[in-house]
Amino acid sequence: MEKTKGIDRAQFLAGAAALGLAAAVLPAGPAATGGGTGGGHGGGTGGGHGDAGRRGLARRGVVYTVGEGERPATAFSPARMRADLRTIRDDLHADTVDVTGDGVERLTATAAEAAERGLHVWLQPTLGDVPERDILDHLAETGRFAERLRRQGASVDLSVGCEFWLFVPGIVPGDTVMERVENLLNGTFDPQRTQRLLDRFTARAAAVGRSVFHGRLSYAAAQDDKVDWDLFDVVGIDYYSYHRQSAAYVSELRRYLRWGKPLAVTEFGTCAYRGAPETAGMGWNIVDYDKDPPEIKGHPVRSERVQAAYLTDLLHVFESMNLYAAMVFEFVTPDAPHRPGDPRHDLDLAGYGITRTIEGRPGDPDSGRHREPKAAFHAVARAYRQKASVISRRSSPGPK
Repeated sequence: MEKTKGIDRAQFLAGAAALGLAAAVLPAGPAATGGGTGGGHGGGTGGGHGDAGRRGLARRGVVYTVGEGERPATAFSPARMRADLRTIRDDLHADTVDVTGDGVERLTATAAEAAERGLHVWLQPTLGDVPERDILDHLAETGRFAERLRRQGASVDLSVGCEFWLFVPGIVPGDTVMERVENLLNGTFDPQRTQRLLDRFTARAAAVGRSVFHGRLSYAAAQDDKVDWDLFDVVGIDYYSYHRQSAAYVSELRRYLRWGKPLAVTEFGTCAYRGAPETAGMGWNIVDYDKDPPEIKGHPVRSERVQAAYLTDLLHVFESMNLYAAMVFEFVTPDAPHRPGDPRHDLDLAGYGITRTIEGRPGDPDSGRHREPKAAFHAVARAYRQKASVISRRSSPGPK
């Protein structure tokens, strides 16, 4: 099945604009306390996943988005996908890849390749802007494949989706993501009705996931979403906060541990310019898409060090809390090329990729492209490699 409208997560982080709003306008969801009854796969308590002796993250990963692409030059390519996964495993030293996006064939091909390379697969279909039935069918097909991988011995978690109020028509008024975000910001919606519809669809998605997949089930919620986490085994949060002190991150994240379930940070990241982390997920908002071609607003100062520092600071926090998983957002953003000689059109400034996309012919949207690592890539790779080395030493047998 290839029912897809091709929503690109990297290009509609405009949804983050409504995250703080959601807490203010949506009523409290179901009160979830303590252990939970959603399927019994979760195990463990607190940030861990049942391994009482483990220190640090259980899964260190990166988000890898699959989609149609805006143009042939950025369309999904099996060859490019295989090369990207090799880099993720061998150079980034990640042990987990969050395969997200739409299109069952793209999702399953990428998940299978990742599993074959020994990576843990966090599989998350995110079809949107189509009827609910199509979204649930898309989830079911993807989940059946995840279950086949799991039965074959692959390490797989299934997420039933991401921020449904953003993706699923009918929960918030609006036919498209941007219309729904605008209605949220303008207050042209009924908060109580929105929460009821969100709860209903989340429960339906969880039921579909359970019916086809028998491993760990999760969902990627916005930070302030009200979710009945009893439906899931792993709490999943898209996390874009900024604090000056690590203790503030710890304090904020602890509230997601109160269900006694593993916590996965399903997205965290920022853009590569000064001040981007302080925008709390709004770093994308320096592009004027009304211009043709789109151009950067104002005069942001590029700084790959800022992006790298933010990611490593948060990784230290997640490691210290022994969380289940953390996935950097994101590996590459093909439709946001880096144009060093043309800062007004350097769309990579507003991208979250830890690699930069370089056009063969700058400014030509149909030009071939390749990727290069940013400072953030190297910083995350060092952090992941160091942790992998520590784990290897701990698991190695001592001298006889």
